[in-house]
Amino acid sequence: MKQIHLTVNGEPVTALVAPRTSLADFLREELLLTGTHLGCEQGVCGACTIMIDGATARSCIAFAVALDGAEITTIEGFDDDARMAQLRQAFTREHGLQCGFCTPGMMITAR
Repeated sequence: MKQIHLTVNGEPVTALVAPRTSLADFLREELLLTGTHLGCEQGVCGACTIMIDGATARSCIAFAVALDGAEITTIEGFDDDARMAQLRQAFTREHGLQCGFCTPGMMITAR
């Protein structure tokens, strides 16, 4: 186990994680941020897309221990974001939701 320090959705987080724990699993299982979805688990489908230090990234292929000190923003971190509110309205208006599973990743990528 290794101790990491992250900022997740603006809040400081310190945790012990196993070296092979993906960031997606850490977010979902340890922080209960379930808006980050797991699809292919190979970094291809985009369901797990989040922001790491302001850039989009696939959380299923990033190890949590490699991101010590990083700033992470998940879909939950955009609740009060004006641009994301506009995207939510556009996705709804244009029926861009499909089944909804990949929508959080698509919205972060579009932002």
